[in-house]
Amino acid sequence: MNFDPISSEKFQANWKPRFFTIFGGQALSLFGSSLVQFALVWYLTQQTGSATILATATLVAMLPQIILGPFVGALVDRWNRRLVMMVADGLIALATLVLAGLFWFDLVQVWHIYAILLVRSTGGAFHWPAMQASTSLMVPKEQLSRVAGLQQTLFGLVSIVAPPTGAVLISLIPTQGVLMIDVVTALIAIMPLFLIAIPQPIREQTESGEHKTSYWQDVREGLAYVAAWPGLMAILLMAVFINFLLTPTGSLMPLLVTKHFGLGALEFGLTDSLFGVGMIVGGILLGVWGGFKKRIVTSLIGIVGLGFGVILTGLAPANMFWLALVGMAVAGFMNPITNGPLHAVIQATVKPEMQGRVMSLISSAATAMTPLSLAVAGPVSDLVGIRTWYIFGGIVCLLMGAGAFFVPAIMNVEQNHNTAEAAPSPTLAIAD
Repeated sequence: MNFDPISSEKFQANWKPRFFTIFGGQALSLFGSSLVQFALVWYLTQQTGSATILATATLVAMLPQIILGPFVGALVDRWNRRLVMMVADGLIALATLVLAGLFWFDLVQVWHIYAILLVRSTGGAFHWPAMQASTSLMVPKEQLSRVAGLQQTLFGLVSIVAPPTGAVLISLIPTQGVLMIDVVTALIAIMPLFLIAIPQPIREQTESGEHKTSYWQDVREGLAYVAAWPGLMAILLMAVFINFLLTPTGSLMPLLVTKHFGLGALEFGLTDSLFGVGMIVGGILLGVWGGFKKRIVTSLIGIVGLGFGVILTGLAPANMFWLALVGMAVAGFMNPITNGPLHAVIQATVKPEMQGRVMSLISSAATAMTPLSLAVAGPVSDLVGIRTWYIFGGIVCLLMGAGAFFVPAIMNVEQNHNTAEAAPSPTLAIAD
């Protein structure tokens, strides 16, 4: 098969049917992956009842994204991104197929699940930056915020639909049957990539067709590019700190529902559902509206609103569970308002041949604090109370979002990337 890339201009001349065909395949694959996640968590819960095993599974699934992030992006920028996505999806499907076989022959052990989660996460570490970096070449710049809104809507929809669907499927078919659904959806995601050529960034090559820069030079260049961009560095530090404070709120929610409100599993499910509904509404709004012309303004408003939603959840008295649901809906709504424009800023501003490195570095940095935050949040919440973590985290998030309006480096993030552009980088020539 010919993997020669199409030019960005030619793709964008008729981008909607091509892009949304690929997007639709990826959406199905995301749904399948969510079913697998539900099935495996439920299996581990039923078979072991161990919080340690569940926490370890979560950590194992995060490690490749954290450790490989700074290095994967350079490979994504060097290789054919279309092929990277196909191989990554194929690797995920193969790993899931192996696990389905272990379930089928009743051979599965906990360490098998850990190993498969590790392989699946490794595939995801390559797939996500390749897809995000390709999106900026497939979608016109003025449409990137709307597309980001649609992506956030998809995440919200999957978060609502996948758990109950998984629960129904688990009651009707064995675990290996649920896993096979993910295999099928992964193959469906690969098919459009066989048929549709996607743009590839142009990189400088020698006369023999080799890259003029080594892999390690590319890695260092990606780090230097991010470090030399004042606005991006400031936003990245904000993201790391906000993730540290807010990520544990999801893990603490079952305890908040049961210990503070004195309620059960149904009400806990409602918190997830309201968050997902908020994400869908926020994503649709962003997809239709596109946000303010200055994208960072939209994101900062989203951060302020996100903090407000978390504060509401933490402040809700024991007899006002509905207020916590409102807080979760507000937080869900503000999630795409925050993330969508930020992704669009990067996709519209970063040079195409650098996007794989920048995307993976941001993802790695933002995720890196998650294990530490989860380790800290438990003991601290036991000491000062679960609600205190929500209130403190929400207040800091709100203040950081509001304070960022007075930081020139952040407000001018789409302009001060020129500092990073001044750093040495490969010129454009022949595509891979």
